[in-house]
Order: sequence, then structure tokens, then C-alpha cells
Amino acid sequence: MTSPRLATYSIGGTTRYGAVTDAGIVDLSARFEKDYPTLREAIAAGALMKLVEDAAKRSPDHTLDGITWQPPIPAPEKIICIGVNYPNRNAEYKDGQDAPKFPSMFMRTPRSFVGHNAPLIRPRASAQLDYEGELVLVIGKAGRHIRESDALDHIAAVTLCNEGTIRDWVRHAKFNVTQGKNFDSTGSLGPWLVPYTSEAQIADVRLTTKVNGETRQDDRTGRLIFSFRYLLNYISTFTTLMPGDVIVTGTPTGAGARFDPPRYLKPGDFVEVEAEGVGVLRNGVADEA
Repeated sequence: MTSPRLATYSIGGTTRYGAVTDAGIVDLSARFEKDYPTLREAIAAGALMKLVEDAAKRSPDHTLDGITWQPPIPAPEKIICIGVNYPNRNAEYKDGQDAPKFPSMFMRTPRSFVGHNAPLIRPRASAQLDYEGELVLVIGKAGRHIRESDALDHIAAVTLCNEGTIRDWVRHAKFNVTQGKNFDSTGSLGPWLVPYTSEAQIADVRLTTKVNGETRQDDRTGRLIFSFRYLLNYISTFTTLMPGDVIVTGTPTGAGARFDPPRYLKPGDFVEVEAEGVGVLRNGVADEA
């Protein structure tokens, strides 16, 4: 059985949200936008399953090939990305250091992401566009100083990220990666939100990234250095997590920079990030105009 799926999309110049079925999209914004202008407000109201149940009674309003997919959460307050969170990733750095005591993290801007099926943009400033497939947690309930035992109660949904990175630009400074992680349209989020129902949904999920059909990354979330519970506890120590916040939880070994020679993305390539129970996030690659 396919998991319930809720997406943000645009059609005819307007942005909408709805439930994705194999036959098309049920336009839920037409019915609920007074209460929930976007999926972010639906998340804050704890209404994702209400939307799913309503959609189950209806026929699709649009075909899937008639829409443009958008990142599922419009204007999240925070997009927090976790670095070096799979065991083999730490070894890839070849710096002789043990696994870190605390998680590495950085923020990304919404403008640095595109939706499903949109091209990732290789910028004029660098040819070193790389891929990073990741599982994403979307926060549903606000919290500060969240206990690990309560952490998963704060998750509303799960989605996918290709956390596209400009490799030479993450090494411009002594200790920050911000500029290499925030070029416009270099990453993607989506295709949709799968409402979170239980820990089994995320505890040990297979996560893969394929480039042109070749598997480059393949690992399981059960092997994370920093668990989902710990991440929400740690992050909420310094910032209040808010509904619609996006937590990008780390990428497995196998990004293009780690090959010899490196295998960066180029126009014409296509990348597919897949997780069990979530779906496939697919993007091509194009040069900046």
C-alpha cells in the first residue's frame, strides 16, 4: 500500500497543495485554503491526516504531468542540515579524527532548493556541483529543550532532500560551509510529505542515491551516528523548533567529491534519491543561464 502523500505544486501560475494519487492530484487548497493557506499552516494545526482523509473521498483534479512540483514546505522558518552523520562518512574525510562528539550543522535558504523534476542548477562560479541524498524530518509541534524520549512526537512528516553542494566553495573559509551550501537552485526537496505515524517509519530506512541509474550512495538510517531523537534534543537546546521547520539529517558515503577523480554533476545528468516508504526525488542538471 502506498503511503499518504501531500505535495505543494503550481499550475496556471498559482501555487497550490494537494494529495498525490497514482491517477493525479486532488486539489486540497481549493477546499481548505481558508483554514490552511499552505501545508505549513496545515502542519501547525496538526491537520495532515485530516487532509489525507478528505482526499480519499475525491477524484484527482490535475494529472501529474500537468503540474510543476514545488518544495513541499513554502517558506520554512528554518532549514537545518546535519553533516557527517553516517559512520563511513567520517572515515571519508581521511583526517584521522574519531567520530565527532556533537553533530556538525549548517543552515540553508529556501531559495537554494527546487522541487521534484526541476533541474539542479550548476552555477557559473563553479563546475563542482555535487549530490547528497538525505532523509528529511519536518517538525509539526513547536518545542525547546525537547527530551529525547519525547522527540519523535514533534515530527509531522518525512520527505527527501538532494542537498546539492558546490564543493570548492565549502572550502573558501577556515571553518564554514555556508556559501557552498546556498547557491540558488542547487538542491531539491520533495517530491511530497509523507505524514509521520510511528518510529518504525524512519528507524531503519534504506536510503539510496543514483546518478544516471548508477547507485552511488546506499545506507540505512539505523546506522546514523546521531539519532533522530538526539538531533531534535540537541537542536532544540539552542533554538525553538517550529512547525514547518526542515531537518535534513545527513548523507551516506559516496558523494561525487569522494571519487578519484571526483565525479561532479554536469548538464544532462539525472539524480534520484530514494527512501523506503517515502518515494523517489528526481532532478536533472542544467547550467546557470
